[in-house]
Amino acid sequence: MFITDIKRVIDQVSREKGIDAEILIHTLKEAIISAARKKIGPRADIEVHYDEKSGDVEVFHFKEVVEEVEYPDSELTIDEGLEYDPECEIGDSLGIRIDTEEFGRIAAQSAKQVIIQKMREAERNAVYENFIHKKGKIINGIVQRFDRGSIIVNLGQAEAVLRPREQMPKENYKRGDRIRAYVVDVLEESKGAQIILSRTHPEFLVELFKTEVPEVAEGIVSIRGAARVPGIRAKIAVSSIDSDVDPVGACVGMKGNRVQNIVQELRGEKIDIVQWSPDIARFVCNALSPAEIARVIIDEDNQSMEVIVNDEYLSIAIGKGGQNVSLACEITGWHLEVTSEEDYSREVKEGYDSLMKLSNVGLPMAEVLFKAGYASLLDIMDAMAEDIAAVMNISIEDAIATIEEAVYIVEEEQRLIQQAAAEEAAALDAAKAAEKEAGDAFEAQGGTQEDTDPDGIAD
Repeated sequence: MFITDIKRVIDQVSREKGIDAEILIHTLKEAIISAARKKIGPRADIEVHYDEKSGDVEVFHFKEVVEEVEYPDSELTIDEGLEYDPECEIGDSLGIRIDTEEFGRIAAQSAKQVIIQKMREAERNAVYENFIHKKGKIINGIVQRFDRGSIIVNLGQAEAVLRPREQMPKENYKRGDRIRAYVVDVLEESKGAQIILSRTHPEFLVELFKTEVPEVAEGIVSIRGAARVPGIRAKIAVSSIDSDVDPVGACVGMKGNRVQNIVQELRGEKIDIVQWSPDIARFVCNALSPAEIARVIIDEDNQSMEVIVNDEYLSIAIGKGGQNVSLACEITGWHLEVTSEEDYSREVKEGYDSLMKLSNVGLPMAEVLFKAGYASLLDIMDAMAEDIAAVMNISIEDAIATIEEAVYIVEEEQRLIQQAAAEEAAALDAAKAAEKEAGDAFEAQGGTQEDTDPDGIAD
């Protein structure tokens, strides 16, 4: 019964679960050895032979022939040995066949438990191996249940979790609904593979375009960057390796059908498809569309850019809640500061006025310094003398003197500001003191507010 059951279990598990039969046979042998040692003793030397064709199991207990037995579970006397082998001698190792019926029930239970455990481990490994290749891809599933805000999705072979922060705002599901999501990660844990899904990840948008746009799937159109405010707005930058293929047009599709399918999947999320350019200034201008850009000032060292737009386009460039400029920053990788032409002109004038306080700087030189990135006296203060000398075409000594003059002017301006603030505070304190003194004097005379008429003349 024991052998028949085990052979059937091995064949069935190997066939249905895809577990190598050798693993199960090794497990069977370990289980029988464990069961035998529990019955005979922990030092027992046990060997198990399994016939894969017939399912026959033979168990041998090896004992050493000794003159005096010290460990009965691993030794036997010469007289006992002669009963098994008439030609045995001291020091021989005899393999004594054991009837498995003696511990068959225990071995069967132990083997089955271990095999079931191995089967579960193999199933967990199979799930992990099947889904690790789907990491970074879109997967379809069915909403199975809800757990503290998370959606548990049935993927057939396994369950996946869509956590609250990975769910789209204002998106509601009920049990049994079909759902598409992006596989963010597949974690190998003791309880089994944990599959993490997302519908808010920027790569979900990228994978949707690969699904809807053949040119993207084929690699003709490349997606250079994607950024999202889930459920509200997204930007995606695209380029083409074929000059005859318009990347933006390919992603939009005829009558907008391709992008509309994606918008529908994302519950109305507005998608801006932006033409990528190797020219960062042009790329930034494209990324801030539909706003029209008047000029850009690039700071390559800090990877930042000041973008000047016509006054009427300021709100468009920034977007509701700063969304447009924020998404543009994400897909370009640059820090962008959007300014109106009116504000920029005022900043330029203030900068020129500041620089022209230096004794050796007139309007032409102020313009040179401003274009070189020195927009105020504070910038001159922080500059290296060598840099100022190169920009202004003056000696190092004169450059040092210019920086020292800038420091003096700024410190003097700050001193005057502090002095004015102190004088204003003192005047305010004096006024309060005078008011208090007048009030105290009035109360000392026993007067009240009602004792005077509106003109302050006593009755």
